[in-house]
Amino acid sequence: MSLTQDLRYKYRNLWERVVTHPFIVELGEDRLSTERSTRYFLQDYVFVNDLVMATAVAMAKAPDFEAADVLNQFLKGILNPENDLFVRFFEQLGASKEQYSSASASPTTQALGDFMVRTAMDGRFEDIITILYVTEGTYLDWGTRFLEAGKSPSNPVYREWIGLHSPDVLGGLVNWMEGHIDSLNEGDRLMNIDRLFHTALRYEYQFWESAYHGESWPDE
Repeated sequence: MSLTQDLRYKYRNLWERVVTHPFIVELGEDRLSTERSTRYFLQDYVFVNDLVMATAVAMAKAPDFEAADVLNQFLKGILNPENDLFVRFFEQLGASKEQYSSASASPTTQALGDFMVRTAMDGRFEDIITILYVTEGTYLDWGTRFLEAGKSPSNPVYREWIGLHSPDVLGGLVNWMEGHIDSLNEGDRLMNIDRLFHTALRYEYQFWESAYHGESWPDE
């Protein structure tokens, strides 16, 4: 097996729990509550700042122009278009401008963002790509499953969110990251790749848990 296949097999139970989380299942079946979806999008809106920073650092550490260009295209898709998308989603979900403009990170969102940015700053290019592979690869997985199952929620927010994580949108990026990770052959680095993959997957699960059940700081 390739390295990514090995990691996905090793942590297959957790990966499956991520991509079949009740939040995701209910979104695809058009029965996710507005409260839960709003909570998720508010936290994702906050998290995007750390995603942008980590991706920008990865571009600076890219081994060649091709790698930098792949990430640049990803970054271009995150910035203005995604900000407009979030604002539109908030309007459709009934969230006020004050609500999303003052949103702050939950404990899980802050932990995930700190982990991602710290890895980007202190780690190597492949370390960042490993984390991005988990975050984008899990989204691609559930998005693909929904499309193959013909899921098309009546809620336009849910329907568009599924489409944004389809193979047409994310497939090329995830396949490129997979190929880069699979090309690694430094034995002493593979334990760290394993750790980062596992940790990122754990945080992905916690992020969905936080959105589904709610989470707050102890003094809130």
